[in-house]
Amino acid sequence: MTTKPKAKRFRIRRSVSAPGPGQMAAAGPTSAPSAPAATRAEQPRIPRPAEGGVEKAVAAIRDEGLTGRQLRMARRIAQKHGLEPNSDYEAVYLLRLKGIDPFQRENALDLMLPAAAAAQAKDQPTARTPDADKPLAEQPQLPQTVRSKDKNLPATDNRTPAERRAQEIMAIQKDMARRRNRRLRMLFARLAAFVLLPTLIAGWYFFTVATPMYASKSEFLILKAETGGGAMGGLFSGTQFATNQDAIAVQSYLTSKDAMLRLDQDEGFKAHFSQPGLDPIRRLDADATSEEMYKLYKKYVQIGYDPTEGVIRMEVAAADPQVATDFSTALIGYAEERVDNLSARKRENAVKDAQLGLEEAEQARRVAQERLVRLQQDSAVLDPRARIGSLQARIESVETQLQEKNLQLQALLDNARPNRSRVEGVEADIRRLEALKAEISLEMTAESEGAGSLAETAVQIQLAEADLATRDMMLAAALERLDQARRDADSQARYLTTSVYPLAAQDPSYPRAFENTLLTFLIFSGIYLLISLTASILREQVAN
Repeated sequence: MTTKPKAKRFRIRRSVSAPGPGQMAAAGPTSAPSAPAATRAEQPRIPRPAEGGVEKAVAAIRDEGLTGRQLRMARRIAQKHGLEPNSDYEAVYLLRLKGIDPFQRENALDLMLPAAAAAQAKDQPTARTPDADKPLAEQPQLPQTVRSKDKNLPATDNRTPAERRAQEIMAIQKDMARRRNRRLRMLFARLAAFVLLPTLIAGWYFFTVATPMYASKSEFLILKAETGGGAMGGLFSGTQFATNQDAIAVQSYLTSKDAMLRLDQDEGFKAHFSQPGLDPIRRLDADATSEEMYKLYKKYVQIGYDPTEGVIRMEVAAADPQVATDFSTALIGYAEERVDNLSARKRENAVKDAQLGLEEAEQARRVAQERLVRLQQDSAVLDPRARIGSLQARIESVETQLQEKNLQLQALLDNARPNRSRVEGVEADIRRLEALKAEISLEMTAESEGAGSLAETAVQIQLAEADLATRDMMLAAALERLDQARRDADSQARYLTTSVYPLAAQDPSYPRAFENTLLTFLIFSGIYLLISLTASILREQVAN
């Protein structure tokens, strides 16, 4: 499907009518037909006719009733042809004098009369209109020509609209291509300055300047020697969770400044990395502080702990492979000492606590025993419980006799005529037995001088004996705990087992030249990309 071309309609050609008096005056009675377009060279200015011929022609053109738009168009065309009219009507007159119709759209800039026709038209007198003699105030007030100081006006262009459009599109395309090329050149220049140049510098350093470093790798783990403990201790005793805290503590110690200072004192860490043969970035100054040395220490001593396996992995790098091995062996020795010392204080405290517990148990047992002896001494009877037992036996005997007397009394009372003397004798026996029972009971519960009753004294002695028995049991437990703490203190609770021993490397492990160069390129590329995106967003926000 083809869409029909559409053109904007911005000018409407006036209908062709008979020439007015102004046109006849300008062209003359014997004006020749329009000749072919002359050359596009600028025509010389035509001199004005004398004796008021121009004023008459202009007055005739004013009477034609031309619109302001037509007059402005005539003025523009006259300026393009190098004419200098004093008014719009004079511009129409001068164009007609040159054989150009300013109101004809086709070939309006190319219609030119030959020189002979122009001279004949100039000599032809023009007709005088009635408005020519009117004063200036009574004439129609139309827009006048504004004189332009710039005389270098463009020449007449006879290209078709399609050709002009094609040329404009081509010029726009060339301008876009030129700007695109300029932007690409600027982009490549920025990439070269901010990405490629730092990458080349980093690659040159890693490949040629950097000192090769040899790494020594080792692995070790911590074992627990204790077999006792509760249910949870027995559950985790054979796993890595039993020594998880110890492994983390050892890892923290090996990466601490304390371990670095000890390594420097024993193996000369600072002296090794202060050698003049090292590159300037890795080399330490002779007067370097401990903080600068610690930064280098953390860079070349890498320690990792795997909690799922319980293995501590250590990697030590140095400029000499044997030195790296010596550093790694020394650090393993420091770790083993630290592991043994982690529980030493705990074991010592356990022994001290056990001794204090034993002393407290002995003191409590002594107090309980003294209380029992004091109760026995303060009581009126040597053995209150035995005395209470004998009194209870007497009471039981009296109760037995009392029951027999009651039965005898009932038997006597069952007779129709009981013997009164025998009944009274039995009743008197019953009264005596009850009095004896009350006396014996009172002897058990009555308080004696300076002491309590026999029952109270017996209860206190019984409680004192139970307390003494409890203190004896606590004393035995304290003795057992002290014995176990001493055994634990004499033995080692944690063991550091080395599964992979450090060995001297034959090939350097660092620097990884290609990987480091690629990483440098990616880092600078990412930084440049972030800055570019930020600048583009800010530019767009400012533009909006």
